[in-house]
Amino acid sequence: MIVLGIDPGFARLGYGIIDYSSCRYKVLEYGTISTKAGEPFHDRLKKISYDLKEIISRYKIDAVAIEELFFNTNTKTAIHVAEARGAILLTLAEENIDIHEYTPLQVKQAVVGYGRADKLQVKDMVKRLLKLEKMPKLDDTTDALGLSICHIHSHKFNEKCKKTKTQEIIEKLTKESKKCKIKQ
Repeated sequence: MIVLGIDPGFARLGYGIIDYSSCRYKVLEYGTISTKAGEPFHDRLKKISYDLKEIISRYKIDAVAIEELFFNTNTKTAIHVAEARGAILLTLAEENIDIHEYTPLQVKQAVVGYGRADKLQVKDMVKRLLKLEKMPKLDDTTDALGLSICHIHSHKFNEKCKKTKTQEIIEKLTKESKKCKIKQ
């Protein structure tokens, strides 16, 4: 499974692509998409969309994990991030990729095991889990890799639950079928 994690932003968007197979993480690529502060905002959104499509074209992405917005104290920044997130979601929808949203608390819980972990703890665990030689320089990138890990963990759990539910249904049907045979 190849997962693209995205930490949305309009000045800097962090991304991280992880291939998870045979119970192993393999980092395919990570980095940031940056836009220039003086440019018109619509041009910045266009650049984000274009660069994101370029990144997606290099891999067969199975799913995207993107951070849900939480209210920021700077309203203008929050609105711009929300607008950038909208452009990102539209780009992903146009590429027909499954989109999954996670809160920072869910990411911290999945990566560190504690939803109130600090940035350093998250960075350290991302580095350890992905066996990186050094930590990514920018928090945006670390957060994006953390989002990918979060989705992988969530997906594994959901698949396990599906199997368990399927097994329960099969067992129930088998028991009911045996009861029917006994009655005949």
